[in-house]
Amino acid sequence: MTAQARASSRSRNDWLAVRRELSTKSRWTLGIGSFLLPVLIWCVLSYVPFVWHPQMLIGNPGSVDYFQPGMRIDKATFNDELAQARAKHAALPTGVPANPVYLPAPHEVLRAFYTAFTTPPATRDGPWLHQSLWHSIQVIFWGFVISSAIGVPLGIVCGTYSALARLQEPFIEFFRYLPAPAFGALMVAILGIYDGPKIAIIVIGTFFQQVLIVANTTRKLDYGLFEAAMTLGTKKLKLLTHVVIPGVLPDLYRDQRILLGWAWTYLIVAELVGTSSGITWYITQQARYEHFDNVYAAIMMIGIIGLGTDIVLAFFGRKLFPWDRTLKA
Repeated sequence: MTAQARASSRSRNDWLAVRRELSTKSRWTLGIGSFLLPVLIWCVLSYVPFVWHPQMLIGNPGSVDYFQPGMRIDKATFNDELAQARAKHAALPTGVPANPVYLPAPHEVLRAFYTAFTTPPATRDGPWLHQSLWHSIQVIFWGFVISSAIGVPLGIVCGTYSALARLQEPFIEFFRYLPAPAFGALMVAILGIYDGPKIAIIVIGTFFQQVLIVANTTRKLDYGLFEAAMTLGTKKLKLLTHVVIPGVLPDLYRDQRILLGWAWTYLIVAELVGTSSGITWYITQQARYEHFDNVYAAIMMIGIIGLGTDIVLAFFGRKLFPWDRTLKA
């Protein structure tokens, strides 16, 4: 092995090397570690009794009237009642250290991934979990498609022609600071109480950011490409279709992946507008009955769907634009 090859191998295995490409093994190790670390912390909080556990899970209420088996009580309250019962020589309450109900153990959430799909809805006309997820995916899909169908062409035009950018971007800069959920009541008045206002919130939340991001991406295109095309006699419209769009496609594709994730962050707020529906309805119902294992499972499912979509898009990006090294990360 040559000295240059050895140096390259060392740099790829050096995780703290500045802007060095990591080896495949290192990327996988760090990627899996990014998930294992929070799970490890969660396990410590859940299974190690002397770490946190601020409450007591009542096993035997003893002489304390308002204690019930399975009830969770703050440790300070439990200790006060225990001291009083001991002073009165009454039956002592017993319990074990426990976490609050809103922090279920990992195995409970893992079990909920199965039971959430197999347990019938609480009400006869209620949707199953997979139906709620599919409904949410449709809201995201149509909201993002509408936003992209308008925002991407407008962003490319603004990034190419300075006069049009000056005409559009000041208002867009102003509007992007307005919170999308603030338009919820207005969208309900215009579009009704069902899916229309939910899709509109996704559109409002992503469209204005999309225009600015796409415009900035278009401006980064090497101006030398314009000069070369104009030297060869390319007309203005063909500059847009033959130079700008092909030149920005890899970066535009990456921007769309990021903006799709942005759209998912508006989902919960959007589905609260009008009639609650989709995965938001499921999470709200499970939290109402303190089934927080199902709540965690549903939230994680959103992340799994989003991450899975991004991985698939990244795979196709590498196939569509093999020359773009940034898509290989």
